[in-house]
Amino acid sequence: MRLSRIIVLFVFLLFCVVSAFPQQDYVGRFDVYGGYSFLSTPKLNLFERGFHTQEGVNLNKWLSLGFDFSVFDGHSSLFPNMLNSATQAKAGAALAAMIGAGLVPPTYNLYVPYDVRTYTFAGGPQLNYRHFKLVTFFIHPSLGAMHQDTTAKPVDAVQTAIVAGLLGASGKTSDTVVFYGIGGGIDLNVHKNVSFKLHTDFVHTKLYSGILNGGENDVRFSVGPVFHFGKNVAK
Repeated sequence: MRLSRIIVLFVFLLFCVVSAFPQQDYVGRFDVYGGYSFLSTPKLNLFERGFHTQEGVNLNKWLSLGFDFSVFDGHSSLFPNMLNSATQAKAGAALAAMIGAGLVPPTYNLYVPYDVRTYTFAGGPQLNYRHFKLVTFFIHPSLGAMHQDTTAKPVDAVQTAIVAGLLGASGKTSDTVVFYGIGGGIDLNVHKNVSFKLHTDFVHTKLYSGILNGGENDVRFSVGPVFHFGKNVAK
């Protein structure tokens, strides 16, 4: 909560400072962005780091169309309460059989570590507010596809047996789903051809609906340089 208040105060002060400056007099036809990014899925305690890029065409000062791509790597652990009821029952029956056979103590705590690689693909319109010379505000719908490759990393014989029963001997699975949400941020205009972007997206997905318990809300944040070039569409 304290961090969110600091961010809100920073944005407010920035707004007050730049309001004294004139509007942007150059808006290039094309924008190219690339920077560091992270993807957070709080429900799964999953945090991934990676790269985010955007390529856009400015149709005029306030409307642009573009393509968005990002890739992330991360790791976490899956617990029974994260699974849907059918998968929980299957894993629970396998664990109960091992406990009954004396292979596992009754106090055994089941979890499975895993690695993921996530890709996002999106495209569509973006609305830009260029009233201030030093800052551009933007907002856009977040509509696209998310693909994720997951590899279980069991650390003992019990986890290995549970994973084999759910995913097969390889311990690997993948899924592709549509996501939706909203995104936006600010470009700090350090030069007419270069900006520094701070970008956030809030999206909802339903990856691995046959295994996991319901959908997930994800947050993507990215920072990096934007390069503007081409015909001036501000005139």
